[in-house]
Amino acid sequence: MLSERTVEIPAGVTATMDGTTLIVEGPKGKLTRNMRYPGIDVSCDGTVFTVSTASTRKKILAMIGTYAALARNMCAGVTEGYEYKMKVVYSHFPIQLKKTETALEIINFLGEKQPRVARISEGVTVSTGNDELTISGIDKELVGTTAARIERATHVRNRDPRVFQDGIYIIEKA
Repeated sequence: MLSERTVEIPAGVTATMDGTTLIVEGPKGKLTRNMRYPGIDVSCDGTVFTVSTASTRKKILAMIGTYAALARNMCAGVTEGYEYKMKVVYSHFPIQLKKTETALEIINFLGEKQPRVARISEGVTVSTGNDELTISGIDKELVGTTAARIERATHVRNRDPRVFQDGIYIIEKA
């Protein structure tokens, strides 16, 4: 029994396989990803990306769906990009944000003297507004990881989370 998933490559996007590496280029940029997994065959003819296997093991069948989703996300990223919006929420101490090239410093969080730091992944842009952050990029994984790092950096410790709901939270994914 042969299990197979296909992903249509949209117009304006070129996808090629270099060994086991998938290279997707579009109007917004270029993404590469290693698609090597034992028991899985990956191919791309320029218009259709195909992932297939002859195995019936659950783990391998799950990886087929994962690789198909990764290829879809790569195609969407190089055509439209990804953008997360985050909201700065505070009721006790006003939070200040300071952006450097590789990190976002969260100053005066809960009145702490030391700033909390969240690393920004390479290829991701963070723009700050009035109590809002916008995180954008072409790689869905890097944009989501950066947003999660910022959200995690403002985790409230040693206080009642029902009272201290201060932090930076994801409010929209586009």
